[in-house]
Amino acid sequence: MQISASILSADMANLIAVTAGLEHAKVDMLHFDVMDGNFVPNITFGMPVLAAIDRCTPLFMDVHLMIADPLRYAAQFVEAGADLVTFHLESESDPKETIDAIHQAGAQAGIVLKPGTPWDAAIPYLEMAEVVLVMTVEPGFGGQSFLWDMVDKVTSLHRYIRQHNLPCRIEVDGGINVETAPYVLRAGAEILVMGSYLFHQANLYAAVQQIHAEAEKFFSDKTCVPDVPANGYSMKK
Repeated sequence: MQISASILSADMANLIAVTAGLEHAKVDMLHFDVMDGNFVPNITFGMPVLAAIDRCTPLFMDVHLMIADPLRYAAQFVEAGADLVTFHLESESDPKETIDAIHQAGAQAGIVLKPGTPWDAAIPYLEMAEVVLVMTVEPGFGGQSFLWDMVDKVTSLHRYIRQHNLPCRIEVDGGINVETAPYVLRAGAEILVMGSYLFHQANLYAAVQQIHAEAEKFFSDKTCVPDVPANGYSMKK
């Protein structure tokens, strides 16, 4: 399991303090959400901000493009510091060409599925991509509630990836916290994007350690997480 901290929920007025705090908290990646106001109804960051953050930290840069034409900009984001670039299958760009462009620029590539996109839409690209990102909220804004029916999507993807012995890893993004993390881990996710939950904690390091503790509890005893009812379930602490 790896944690990718989404700075969409962080204090952008002090990038040096934010990145130093994430390094101290032992997160594995920094998640950078790019929104163009077209593909999703919000506008966030571009290449200059990514480059500035990359100069502040050695953290792995996990860049999520929520833009209409990722092929046009993919190489520029790699040049600005992206180590992994994920883009939406629902975008206007050809997925294979976009994956090739990201690889040629020197970064890992990933495909992203909105909640309404079926899991099997990813099948033609799983051999090419290092990551498949399942959105567990609708893309566009941070702080949304977890969509419980996405657990089944993660389960189906994980089963297919294992059956075909593919190296592609599953990432999840949206509403991930200490309560929802065990469910997506059980379903097969390996990378957890966490934003609002992490940055609302008084002690970032303790929050990250708690997530790891819940994961270790699950992996040591897979009976510790109950089935998710049709109307969703929230673990009570």
